[in-house]
Formats: sequence, structure tokens, C-alpha cells
Amino acid sequence: MKFISILVCLFLFAGFSGAAQAQTQLPADFGAKGALQDSSITLDEALVYAIQDEYLAQARYDAIIGKFGSIRPFTNIKAAEQQHINALLVLFQKYNKQIPEDNAKQYVSAPETLKDAFNQGVQGEIDNIAMYDKLKAIPGLPDDAKTVFTRLGDASKNHLRAFQRGAGRD
Repeated sequence: MKFISILVCLFLFAGFSGAAQAQTQLPADFGAKGALQDSSITLDEALVYAIQDEYLAQARYDAIIGKFGSIRPFTNIKAAEQQHINALLVLFQKYNKQIPEDNAKQYVSAPETLKDAFNQGVQGEIDNIAMYDKLKAIPGLPDDAKTVFTRLGDASKNHLRAFQRGAGRD
């Protein structure tokens, strides 16, 4: 009976400790995933999707750095994500749009291994590039927004290559 009590305690402890680490599931209409599903995107929505995805990337890299330390390319790309956010903030201000709250941390957790971290980076950048390709093709998009979306998508291609190199290491 004592053995069963110990097993129950261990099971409960594992369940509670896992629950403390659990993150909220990413909504289907958030960031790149949302943009890629949306069939009719306005400038307002494009800006929101873009900044949500940049917030998400930055939160992901914060979690990775928190677990594995200040390693490249995560530290460099985290800084670049802030530059991406800043470029988008200029558009939010110019077009007098409300800036969404940065609540992305609730949707990320640190991966188990560094290899998993690189693979998450690869997938995140693939989604980000696809999102910017879609956003810059919005009919009637102002030229400055198209330029920002193009530059951010191009920068993400560089990030993708860095993560692919990291994922290819043993």
C-alpha cells in the first residue's frame, strides 16, 4: 500500500510540475499561421499578423536563450527581431493603428534540445517568409508597407539559413 501511495504522489507531482510548464496553445489566427489561413487581409490585419509573428519569434528565442544560454545565432536573431518590430511600429504609427499587446510569451516554451531549438527556428522562419510573401502581395498595399514586408521577408531568409546550418550540426 505504501508503494502505491508513493506512485500516486509521484504521478501527481509530475502532473503538477508539467502543468506549471504548460503553455497556452497558439491561436489559429495569430501571427504567420493566421495570415497564411486568412483569405482576405487588410492593411490593419497585415500589420497585426506581422508584429504578432515577430513577437512570437522574439519570445521563442528568449525561451531558448533562457534554457541554453547566450548562443549564436539565437542572440543575433533575437536582436534582429527587435529591429523588425521597430520597423513595423513605424507603420503602426504612420497609419494610426493600435499596436497589439505583446502576449507571445504565453505561447512558447523552451524546446528539449538545442537541435529542437534550431528546428523550431527553421520552421518559424519558413512560416515568417511565407507570411511576408503573402502580405507584400496584398492588392492596394501602400508602397512603404510593401517595402517593409519585403525587407523583413528577405532578412528572414538569412535567419533561415543560419538555423538550417545549426540544425545540420550533430
